[in-house]
Amino acid sequence: MRRRAAENDEPHAPSFRPNQAEPTNIFCFHFPQGPLARFVERFWYWKGHTATHSLERVLPTGTVQLVLDLGSARIANSVGSGPRSISSIIQRTAQDELLGIHFKPGGAFPFLAFPLPELRNVSIGMEDVWGRAQADTLLSLLYQVKKPEARFRILEAYLISALRRPLQRHAAVAFAIAELQRNPNLPMSRIAEKVNLSHRRFIEIFASEVGLTPKLFSRVQRFNQVVSSVAHQSHVDWLELAMSFGYCDQAHLIHEFQEFSSVTPTEYLGLRTEHLSHLSVPAGR
Repeated sequence: MRRRAAENDEPHAPSFRPNQAEPTNIFCFHFPQGPLARFVERFWYWKGHTATHSLERVLPTGTVQLVLDLGSARIANSVGSGPRSISSIIQRTAQDELLGIHFKPGGAFPFLAFPLPELRNVSIGMEDVWGRAQADTLLSLLYQVKKPEARFRILEAYLISALRRPLQRHAAVAFAIAELQRNPNLPMSRIAEKVNLSHRRFIEIFASEVGLTPKLFSRVQRFNQVVSSVAHQSHVDWLELAMSFGYCDQAHLIHEFQEFSSVTPTEYLGLRTEHLSHLSVPAGR
């Protein structure tokens, strides 16, 4: 599904940082404080686009993202993207003005009224997320201010008001996410045993909050760790990399890479952009 969006991939940036190198093109973000910090990775703002390509492939992260299109009067252009295990194509233009929420794994659960598994690899309109009237109200509030900092404050306050469930995670899910981010090769049975749940019940609870099964989530995490490890390398020993990340062999790594990104590992190296999880899309593809 083609949609307009933008994502940030810099995990160690300050709470608010505009792009000082190009004042006509702004990319900045904000890390929430307080209880939201456990559920939201970052809020981000994007205005303008200077790349030679307008289509980009976004690699899956297994997380939910909401994107408000401030450059359009049509609420239909604002979308929610569910937890993904496959890549998606987005279109970017010089007229883009986008404001987004990038949730942590399982972080969108308290804010959505419908089951997360139904959103896997799906994008829906913002009116389907919060209702047409509420979505219109939010956009109206955002249009009344121009500075990204003020828009972040409005979005943060609105998110608190939009709570559908208590701001809390199931202890087993919180534990499993942390463990799988640390070591995505951990057997699911071992994690289920540690949280004192049956294997079936553990999968059920995890999927209900994250939107992916724990096994699929762990595979996506491992894929993203591979991507991060080669982000700035020009030559990669893929066999050595496969062994270091726990793949059976190089063929296993290549198969998983293609499944999640739709490109081969070698193709990935030539398609990278300034954003870690974004690839350029060659003409005709």
